[in-house]
Amino acid sequence: MYRIVSGIHSLQQHAVALARTPEVYRPKQCPHCGHGALRCHGHYERKADREGSGIWNPVSILRYLCPSCGRTCSRLPTCVPPRRWYGWALQQKLLLLLLSGFSLYAVALTAQPCRDTCRRWMRWLNDRYELFGFHLRNPFPVLGRTVDWQEFWRSCMETLGLDAAMAWLDQHGVNVP
Repeated sequence: MYRIVSGIHSLQQHAVALARTPEVYRPKQCPHCGHGALRCHGHYERKADREGSGIWNPVSILRYLCPSCGRTCSRLPTCVPPRRWYGWALQQKLLLLLLSGFSLYAVALTAQPCRDTCRRWMRWLNDRYELFGFHLRNPFPVLGRTVDWQEFWRSCMETLGLDAAMAWLDQHGVNVP
């Protein structure tokens, strides 16, 4: 099952999609047992507007119940990363600064996450370079022209954007993050 719904790049778009077309969030089948026809099972709230003014907090994330196995699942808009506190846009901004040669200290002064968080994000990119690079180079040939992991991620974020790259990977069966 894909956990990320592509094409919803802001919390405002997410709010509109929830009001007008909530069916885009319904999974086609249960990720646990493969049964179809999941039922809406309420929602949970998530604090997703950390770098903004907080006007979009809390964000509702729809939940779905599988009648076969009794487990629940949900799907997130592109702008809300799975299992992450900060959004893809802020992560991309800080990671591009780090990839451009700024120090952890200088980057941590410009934004909210601390140096340890920024260091963890860089380590995460480096550790997943081979797996993510393998899957992204074929459909996006410009990424195949890079020489190292830092240039690969710079090129990826400048051409696709971190959110679109992670959504693409998620839809092709790669576990993100």
